[in-house]
Amino acid sequence: MALTRLRLERFTAFEELDINLSPGINVFVGANGTGKTHLMNVAYAACDISKTKDNLASKLIRVFLPSGRALGRLVKRHKGTTRCAAEIYRGERKLRVSFSNHSTVPDSATITGAKEWMADPIESVYVPVKEMLSNAPKFRSLYSQRDIHFEEIYADILDRAYRPMLRGPIDHTRKELLKSLQKIVEGKVTTKEEEFFLSNRQGNLEFTLLAEGIRKLGLLWLLIQNGTLLNGSVLFWDEPGANLNPKLFGPLVEILLELQRNEVQIFLATHDYVILKELDLLRKPGDEILFHSLYRDEKTREIAVTSTDEYLKIHPNTIADTFSDLYDREIERTLGEIRK
Repeated sequence: MALTRLRLERFTAFEELDINLSPGINVFVGANGTGKTHLMNVAYAACDISKTKDNLASKLIRVFLPSGRALGRLVKRHKGTTRCAAEIYRGERKLRVSFSNHSTVPDSATITGAKEWMADPIESVYVPVKEMLSNAPKFRSLYSQRDIHFEEIYADILDRAYRPMLRGPIDHTRKELLKSLQKIVEGKVTTKEEEFFLSNRQGNLEFTLLAEGIRKLGLLWLLIQNGTLLNGSVLFWDEPGANLNPKLFGPLVEILLELQRNEVQIFLATHDYVILKELDLLRKPGDEILFHSLYRDEKTREIAVTSTDEYLKIHPNTIADTFSDLYDREIERTLGEIRK
């Protein structure tokens, strides 16, 4: 079952936030500092521990990396002693963690619902803004043996990428998605001694020589090919348009929509107008998409959210407003030149 709701109290930047989630695609938009990535981090941590059986508080520390790895630094800043809470829902199942701003270690957190939550594991994958496949050789061994300052999402994504193929034939949907991605990246992704290559008619081209946007699409090919992204899995992607030519946004969105049609729940955080418009233009009847607009309330200055399943009803929409402003300024300049 997909994630259905996320509720936060005094957690990181949020005083109080309650979001109902789509089983299909969830798109987080908003100005910098409104917590889009934080929401995905919390949801991903909950999904990941359903398989690893890890302590949720421990996972949050490794995903957020608060200073000194002190759990209490994830509590929203208040005077005196205060507590925060995060609740993640899958229908009737609820996983809850709470702790005070004085907490330093995971054991000081109160966690409820973990047994029921872990009884039904969720396959999940988090694609961070920074591409990692080109930095893969020896990274996992270094991360496991040394206390290096990298959020665990970077080690996790490599674990998913290195997985071998599933046994048995590839189903029709995955085969078609792989063909679409192979056409975009002009090849298939292979690995040799922890190094990733793009394999095509010209041979094997190492990932360090590829454009970063192509590397991310190559990663998506791997995750589909090795069966990580199957029915019932959850994909988190922070800034899918980063370092990717806008002409490829349409094909990318088509692939994401097809994954959603095959019961992959997707979370995206984006600042990109073209990504939003492609989702709006390429969606078909029955596609389940929710746009969540995060903003600071003018009166309270706290982060709030509005959600809608229609692009034109996103409010506030700082991305569209910025593009409209650019268009108005261009028209104004053109008219001024004509009057001269």
